[in-house]
Amino acid sequence: MNNIKQSRRNFIKSLGLASGALVIGMNTTTGLATVLNSKDINMLSPNIWITLYKNGETHLTAHRSEMGQGIRTSLVAILADEMEADLSRVVIKQATGDKKYGNQNTDGSRSIRNFGTILRTAGASVKELLIEAAAKTWNLPASECNADSHYVYHKGKNKKIFYGDLIDAAQGLTLPTEPKLKDKSEFKYIGTELDNLDNNLYVTGKAVYGIDATIEGMVYASIQRTPVIGGVLKSFDKTETMKFPGVIDVVEIKGTPGPALFNPLAGVAVIATNTWAAEQGKLRLKIVWEEGENSSHNSDSYKEKLFASVKKKGKAYREEGDTYSVLEANKNNTDKKTVEALYYLPYLAHAPLETPAALAWVQADKCEVWTSTQTPQRSRTLVAQELGFKEEQVTINVTFLGAAFGRKSKPDYVVEAAKLSKHLNKPVKVFWSREDEIKHGYYHSVSAQYHQASIDENNNVDAWLHRSDFPPIGATFNPAARGPGSGLSQGATTIPYDIKNIQVEAGDAKAHLRIGWLRSVYSVFHGFSTNCFMDELAHQRGIDPLQHQLELIGADRVLPFDESFEFNTARLKNVLKKAAKNAGWGKKLPKGHGMGLAVQYSFYSYIAQVVEVSVIDNKLKVHKINTCIDCGMVANLDAVNNQMEGAGMFGLSLAFFGEITAKDGKIEQSNFHDYQLLRMKDAPHIDVEVVTSDEPSTGVGEPAVPPLAPALLNAIFAATGKRIRELPLSKHGLV
Repeated sequence: MNNIKQSRRNFIKSLGLASGALVIGMNTTTGLATVLNSKDINMLSPNIWITLYKNGETHLTAHRSEMGQGIRTSLVAILADEMEADLSRVVIKQATGDKKYGNQNTDGSRSIRNFGTILRTAGASVKELLIEAAAKTWNLPASECNADSHYVYHKGKNKKIFYGDLIDAAQGLTLPTEPKLKDKSEFKYIGTELDNLDNNLYVTGKAVYGIDATIEGMVYASIQRTPVIGGVLKSFDKTETMKFPGVIDVVEIKGTPGPALFNPLAGVAVIATNTWAAEQGKLRLKIVWEEGENSSHNSDSYKEKLFASVKKKGKAYREEGDTYSVLEANKNNTDKKTVEALYYLPYLAHAPLETPAALAWVQADKCEVWTSTQTPQRSRTLVAQELGFKEEQVTINVTFLGAAFGRKSKPDYVVEAAKLSKHLNKPVKVFWSREDEIKHGYYHSVSAQYHQASIDENNNVDAWLHRSDFPPIGATFNPAARGPGSGLSQGATTIPYDIKNIQVEAGDAKAHLRIGWLRSVYSVFHGFSTNCFMDELAHQRGIDPLQHQLELIGADRVLPFDESFEFNTARLKNVLKKAAKNAGWGKKLPKGHGMGLAVQYSFYSYIAQVVEVSVIDNKLKVHKINTCIDCGMVANLDAVNNQMEGAGMFGLSLAFFGEITAKDGKIEQSNFHDYQLLRMKDAPHIDVEVVTSDEPSTGVGEPAVPPLAPALLNAIFAATGKRIRELPLSKHGLV
């Protein structure tokens, strides 16, 4: 069953000569199909180029950013499989930031989901075109020919011809619009475990990240930014800074008041011949800030405001039945139970190992940038606006990203580099220190979640109330934004439970920091509270948590939450059963050990996790994580496994240590000593099962984060009988 709204005709095709090569252009945003002559190729503005050279080398332009998720390898595998290409002959070239490439935002776990079928279609079209070219060369029917590993064969005549030798014969032929895609049983590469094509670059140190980029004559910039969002510069003294060897200039950066889009914060940049001088010069600046209204923001008092908000009735975003009447009736009925709980998650930082960095060279009529960005087009647009250029005058070269988690989708650091390069009339590299990244970044939103449920006289859950309150990401675009926006659709209004009375509400919270996307976004706190509360309900009912989850998910059915993908409860229950079975759910455990589970529908994928822990002498040890994911058709099985394992480590880091706090508007954490990452000694064994599926490909990079923390906390309860409703665990003395 395939109901994804993505037609296989959804590309423009063209053929043309380019230095003795066959060039195929695809457009992923229109349904047009047109054959153009080679002189018209520049008019096509295709999203993706596939180029076949006479030596057989095949180039694919990657319009997605590589940040450790292995997307470049997956795209190559998809193309090579349907094209019947020799994988070793396919080379991937990174696209610059340009609207002609369609949506280049590498976020939301969308790369394979949105472009996998399109790329399969393109590969199959090229294969059929080359088969037709060979058949014409031999004067034989194309139906008698087949392709394999960069050759076209005619078995009856014992003939074969190399792909590169068919370029001339293919010119002028029409690219097929409805090529036959392979059956899953025919795949050579898709769905297998493939080595990352960039591994050699990584291990030899040849991979270039944004922080590595260099050009002749460049200087370095380190920026002292306003410690409070919305703050402005009153005055600064650069006397001591200019005395430091290597410092060549100090430049004021006028910021945009309030959390406005992705423009730079107000700051003072120290320009130097090396990074050490820039950093040391920055420390010697004497700055006076006008901190503004956000200087009153304190995490502790803000937490209490959120708690007070979710304890009150909010605006309803999902209403089924009459939840309030059922809950009110319970008050005077001793045969019924009312269960309630309040949950809290703090602000979180992204903390990618490569901090933001960008190198810009602004000249009279053009600007070239080298940077690690998830959003090359947005970077190009904002740089052009800053410089007063047309976008065509700006080139964004996309390097490898040393992780991102959503931080590098916000290109304020790219604009900083362009601004300073224009001012200095030379290439400038802006680098963020770890302290910069933690103290001046965009943060995953703090949140409070309130749950209340009714258990009737037959021990069935008959009412569900969920209130959610958090400062929204929308405040990044509009400082006046207060409501949840689309955030409730990530795990709050989309709960799959077959309960007669459901009420989901949200309050309005003002943002005092820059709020931004972090891996799995709103699913993090909605998946956390929902799965923890489900475990609490199971114990109140006196039944096994696995049985409780399966019972409340109910009969197999398709839920009407999204027109693009079906939410099929059978698939959700399947991953839950498989994860539980793989973990040995229900087995007898030693004293002080416990298992917990959680299940989530996230980025259109179905995922369940079971965590096994021990708590001995009040010290927590995570022994094992069993993960099962159904993400539809898999491009590269190794990449999926890596993402599940990486998300497990990411989720454990957040659960153990993840907390950003503000005092007087200023972030209190500064580096990995007070915003810690999981250490190797604490890393558990992770087993992953990927469900074999013919369904459309769905998200992989983000879904494994939300269920990890609730499964962990449910396991701690099973081991100790202690309920924890707030993170991080470091505040509870367990780690």
